[in-house]
Formats: sequence, structure tokens, C-alpha cells
Amino acid sequence: MSEQSVAIITGAASGIGRALAVAYGKAGVRTVVGTFPGDPHDPEETVAAVRAVGGEAVVQEVDVRSSAMVDAFAQRALDEWGRLDIAVANAGMVRLAALSDLDDDAWNDTLSVDLGGVVRVFRAAAARMPDGGALAGVSSISGGVYGWPDHAHYTAAKAGVLGLCKALAVELAPRGIRVNSVIPGVIETAQTQDAVNSFGVDGLAAAGPKIPAGRVGRPEEVAEALRFLTSPLASYITGQQLIVDGGLTVQMPIS
Repeated sequence: MSEQSVAIITGAASGIGRALAVAYGKAGVRTVVGTFPGDPHDPEETVAAVRAVGGEAVVQEVDVRSSAMVDAFAQRALDEWGRLDIAVANAGMVRLAALSDLDDDAWNDTLSVDLGGVVRVFRAAAARMPDGGALAGVSSISGGVYGWPDHAHYTAAKAGVLGLCKALAVELAPRGIRVNSVIPGVIETAQTQDAVNSFGVDGLAAAGPKIPAGRVGRPEEVAEALRFLTSPLASYITGQQLIVDGGLTVQMPIS
């Protein structure tokens, strides 16, 4: 892929998605910044951050539950710059729900965003990218490695992302399209700072010292892993999952 490659990123108004758009900007990759219409974060701040490092980006609203909106999102790359080389499915949602409270609507909505959304993004992108492109899905340490009480719908979806990426890595290999995933550990984002559905600020502060690296991760650290996996530097890597967790999953739990 050339210096003028084009990427699409869902969930790019903040957190890992924003950090990745900036990383692509530094690398000369143009980006379509995908933002959920109800997201309280301003995607134009992502665009400003990309431009500050000399990159190019445009904003496109996309609800990954809608195939039509996802198709329009992927098409925006072609309409804007005439090509699409990279797609990163990063959008996700976390909602607290014990099994006894996990009704069909809650289950289906989470799966539609956190797993179905990845399928829709990959499908739309693969139909529009040339041979030799790259797809990447964002899983989670919850589901990708560990269980998480009261989050069965989220962990099931994130585990599913790994299987999806492996299957598509084989299916799309004849076209030279690589498909990989990252498994973020405990990363400081707006989502993990949600005290109702996730760790909260206090929970993140308590988690840091328990991680071998001595702290929680930064969005930029996951973004760099995604940038690598979707770059020519990873030309012979496909169907793999890269854990970015500061050593959390390799420490012995009993010492």
C-alpha cells in the first residue's frame, strides 16, 4: 500500500479510534472518521488532531447496526479519495446486565453492534477494496481472554470477533486481504471510565498497580498495534490476534 492509502475507522470520535486516525495521519494514510450519530464526543476534534500532524480526514456518521449506513460509510472513502485500502472495526458498546436481566433486546442490540457491526464493516470494505487490503477488528480482554461477570453479551461478542477474523483471513487470503484483530487490556477510554457499565475512574486507578506494567494502557498504544497490523510491515501476518495489555494475561495469578 502506498503513502496515500485510505482507511475507514468506526468509533473514531474518541478513544482508540481517534488515536488510530492520528497515527494514520502521521503515516500519510487518509481516514474516514466514523462516528455514531448519538456519540457525545465531537468527531471534528479527531479531524483537527489528524490535521495537526499533517494528515487528512473527513467525518461520516455511521450506525454499524445499519447495513445501508455502513455501505455509505465505506463508499465515502471512494467518493472522497477514489480508493479504500484499510478498514478497522472499532465501534462497540458496553452495558451491564446479569444473566437474569439479559433479555433478548439487550442481547441482540449488543451483538448487533459489537459483532454484527464488525461483519458489516468488513463486508462493505472488502467489496470496495483492491486485492492486498487489510481489515482489523477490535476485540477485548473480556471475551478475548477472560470472562466478565454481568457482561455475557459483551464478552460473547468480543470472543466472536476473534473467530470472525480467523475465518475471513482464510476466506480473503486469495485476494491478498489480511484480517487480524487486537485484544486491548485495561485501557483508559471514555468507555472504561463509565462507572455504571465498566470500571469507572476509581476502578481504573485501582487496576493499574495490579498490571505488570504498573498502569492501565493508553489508546495510542492500542492504535499503534492496529497501525502495524494494517501496514505493509505486517504483510505476512493474517488471522492473528495481538494482545495489548501491559502483561496482564501472562502474569501468574498466584505468587
